[in-house]
Amino acid sequence: MFKIAVLASGGGSNLQSIFDSIDNGNLNCSVEMVIGSKEGIFALDRAKTKEVETHVVSRKEYGNKTSDKILELTKGKVDLIVLAGYLSILEGDILKEFKNKIINIHPSLIPAFCGDKMYGMNVHNAVIKSGVKFTGCSVHFVNEEVDGGAIILQEVVPVNFEDNAEDVQKRVLAEEHKLLPKAIELLINDKIQVVDKRVNIVK
Repeated sequence: MFKIAVLASGGGSNLQSIFDSIDNGNLNCSVEMVIGSKEGIFALDRAKTKEVETHVVSRKEYGNKTSDKILELTKGKVDLIVLAGYLSILEGDILKEFKNKIINIHPSLIPAFCGDKMYGMNVHNAVIKSGVKFTGCSVHFVNEEVDGGAIILQEVVPVNFEDNAEDVQKRVLAEEHKLLPKAIELLINDKIQVVDKRVNIVK
């Protein structure tokens, strides 16, 4: 059985989409653990409801050893690490140990509206301010560059003139909940090749 660890920093709606996809038979994998970036987040409650092992690895407690602690928890135990609304930056040995085995969901069409400080509502506010007509979400591999890993999948949503940032967030989030399980399914079935920083999806 393909095993995953999910990292989260908030409500965990993307984590829930993974649980739902497993329950309805669309994903043949198990969530071995959920690692939260702080205590009290609803993502941890979702994991406990499913009787999934939970850990809290906070930057406040571990500082620059945060990624090392996550590596300690996951090494040899999971096939894939999924960042589902995880706001901390992974660095160091974990990126080598799990090369092309860490994915992240980002609420924009990378390379637009990504990088330093581009997370959560910051992204959607920037989208509204920019006047773009389309935005969306991206699932990508995690590497040393923030939001710089090879893009696996993207989905586009319209930005209407009357939208505010919350409207855009809801529309994007609905697509995130479909896109993230789809990317995990491709990885489970070994359908992804990374060639020169680009992803080829094998038919």
